[in-house]
Amino acid sequence: MALVMSAENRWLDSWVKGPTIEGRPLRRGDPAPEVSLFRRDGAETNLSEVWAEKPALILLWRHLGCGCGRERARRLLEEIEAYRDAGLEVVIIAPGDPERVDAYADRNQIPTLTLADPDYTAHKSFGLGHWSVEQVLYDAPPEYCDLSLEHGKAMIEDRRSRGYNLADDEWMQSGEFIVDRDGRIRLAYVYNYCEDYPDPAIFLTAARLAAAT
Repeated sequence: MALVMSAENRWLDSWVKGPTIEGRPLRRGDPAPEVSLFRRDGAETNLSEVWAEKPALILLWRHLGCGCGRERARRLLEEIEAYRDAGLEVVIIAPGDPERVDAYADRNQIPTLTLADPDYTAHKSFGLGHWSVEQVLYDAPPEYCDLSLEHGKAMIEDRRSRGYNLADDEWMQSGEFIVDRDGRIRLAYVYNYCEDYPDPAIFLTAARLAAAT
């Protein structure tokens, strides 16, 4: 419970501050970052291990209290066998400590390797930054755009009543990248807003082209 409360407080702090991090997402041909992350059991691993044997699809989760993340997990359940059949190693990078990421992965039936990144190290290394207020709150009541403490607390209570908790950084972008075995980015997909889910055909075509090289 203490971890959840800490994550909610982290979210509330980011809400009130608003977007602050400028991003410059990596592009095709750039070297992928070799950052150290944590497996669900707490063991440390370097991200480069993921693409050592085959091209990897890296999914960078926005935060662990986002309804869009749960929808992405649902979609991934439908897509993952096609990705694997195409020769992709699929890994999710989720902000949070390993214990909280472990619980999130189990609750959402995430069927693949999920790495914990408490400080958004991977997101920043891939060049992701903050969305604008408009990109996050496009479907929220207009008065919420004042980013007040009052409205932030109201959102936390609303999500609790629905059975989940807001957490982490409200403004962080989502992104998904295919990395070749040589450690270079073959495809970069950066979300323009929370529900900007990629068409699986984009990744399957990239996997086919990667296998041909």
